[in-house]
Amino acid sequence: MNRLRHYLLSFFLGSLISIMVVCNTLLGQQTTMALSFFFNHGIGIVFLSLLLLFYKPHKEKAPWYLYFGGVFGFFILNANYVTITAIGVSLTMATAVFGQALGSLIFDLTGWMHMKTYPISRRKALSLALCFVGIVLMGAEGGSFLLPYILLGIATGTITMIQMVYNSRLAAIKGIIYSARNNVLSGFIVALIIYGAMGLGPTIRAFSSLKTLPLYLIAGGGILAMVVVMGTNFVIPKIPVIYSALLLSSAQIISSIFLDHLLGITFPPLLLLGAIVILVGMVINVWVDSIERKSS
Repeated sequence: MNRLRHYLLSFFLGSLISIMVVCNTLLGQQTTMALSFFFNHGIGIVFLSLLLLFYKPHKEKAPWYLYFGGVFGFFILNANYVTITAIGVSLTMATAVFGQALGSLIFDLTGWMHMKTYPISRRKALSLALCFVGIVLMGAEGGSFLLPYILLGIATGTITMIQMVYNSRLAAIKGIIYSARNNVLSGFIVALIIYGAMGLGPTIRAFSSLKTLPLYLIAGGGILAMVVVMGTNFVIPKIPVIYSALLLSSAQIISSIFLDHLLGITFPPLLLLGAIVILVGMVINVWVDSIERKSS
């Protein structure tokens, strides 16, 4: 029963990731990406710091190299903004799904960050190849195969899985809330340095436009980010990484279809076919993975 709850939680978190990404992108389009990033992380810093008044972090010391999760987050949020603006929510989530599968394989093959190692078989490689065929189908719709954005989306998905495992390692030592607060705080500092070097003039001027935007758009991304980070910190150590990838990824693809519809973006048959092929590939991947782990 606990395993089922963990599976359902992973699927739910995947849906929230899609909504979070759209909220952050829309806020960035209405203001600036820097302002969207600062609001996203600023909300997290405030609320998680308040929670830490009641839930103290564990006293055990964590290695210094586990305190930089925000660096991953800075790249992910900015890359999502670029890819969604260029190729839409659905294709962005599809490429992220494939990237997350690749990221899970990195951990399964290498045991990186103290994860258990699992070999990759020919059948597992073929299932991932099927996922890539689905991405090609989605990207080729209408003849607009935008390879650079697709590669960026795949890289973003891979880094997302790395960030989740990375943050869960700190959470295992210092606690879920502490790890989540460290993630947004380190991300805020990184963003302040990088955006500051690029010039904050447009971002400061964009503050005046916030009064015309709905509250859910201003605060939605930050609130969802807190839930996602704490949720993944909790659930990822509970189930195999490849299962996390499947559940998070399938939820992102399914949710992205509805989000594209709500945003008035048409979802042609070939795009739907590509999404189905990706989901089938991920299901086969997990099925093969479960057989191989039982026999090992």
